[in-house]
Amino acid sequence: MTAPHPVAIVTNLDDPTADLVIAELHDRGTPLVRFDSGDFPATLTCSAFIGGDAEQWRGSVQTPTRTAELGSIRSLYYRRPSGFSFPHLGPQDARFTAAQARYGLGGVLASLPDCLYVNHPHRIGDAEYKPAGLAAAAACGFTVPPTLITNRPDDARTFIKQHGPAIFKPISVPLYRIDGKAQTVPVEPVKADEIDDSLAGTMHLFQTQVDKAADARVTVIGNRTFAVRIDSGLLDWRTDYSTHTYTPVIPPPDVGRAIFAYLRHFGLVFGAFDFALAPSGEWTFIECNPSGQWAWLEPPTGLPMTAALADLLERGTHGT
Repeated sequence: MTAPHPVAIVTNLDDPTADLVIAELHDRGTPLVRFDSGDFPATLTCSAFIGGDAEQWRGSVQTPTRTAELGSIRSLYYRRPSGFSFPHLGPQDARFTAAQARYGLGGVLASLPDCLYVNHPHRIGDAEYKPAGLAAAAACGFTVPPTLITNRPDDARTFIKQHGPAIFKPISVPLYRIDGKAQTVPVEPVKADEIDDSLAGTMHLFQTQVDKAADARVTVIGNRTFAVRIDSGLLDWRTDYSTHTYTPVIPPPDVGRAIFAYLRHFGLVFGAFDFALAPSGEWTFIECNPSGQWAWLEPPTGLPMTAALADLLERGTHGT
């Protein structure tokens, strides 16, 4: 079946957040096509043409049950698709084939005409670099804690002595499994005498530990802002959700202005911002995840984030 002007949702099979948005769009009668780019080529096909009298890509992507014409997709919700995999091929052929898929199918999906991306996959890639995010945050007016990224043990020790108490956090967190179970790499306190020469093996991020009374997650969807204070008593609130108390809040005006400046800098229409809230009331920028989670906050707060995201995708135009 060919859906007229559908919303495309690109994610893996196990994505409860996307399921909520899909259910909302379905209840509204909004046509949609869901697929995982990792299903290519087993159950996902694509054909695209440009040139001659075609100034934009023409063609379609097709799943076993849906066909989406490339020129008709009104918006694309790019969540968390799985990677391309070709286990039947040898390592060298698999790398070559995956590259063709990434730059072929991925390149077509990143070049759709008149389509609202939430978010564009290339902009997601840019914004996922923590050094770029911290530099943009400082330029946009956020308070940013002193931060060092290094593989030099002596520099790490000096930073901790001068800017401590300090924490260590991963710069990026790829899938990491222990006994088949995905792991969260927590933020941890670190002391200068804990640094040894093994630090030279790769880059590490150290940051001054913020004196905080609570945390805040601010989810921006188009032109709408949903801010929630998280009281947990934990250094890293992600390590135990059972301790949380959630309260909707309104960010200070200067933080609100910086949030939208940050999104404009990276060309994003969605962002999940994390802040540390000081006892004095100051908001300190921690990070912004361009594909961050938000759905768990809706039931305890009543904030209509699913509806806001469905509104944005259904409309297919940027919020202001």
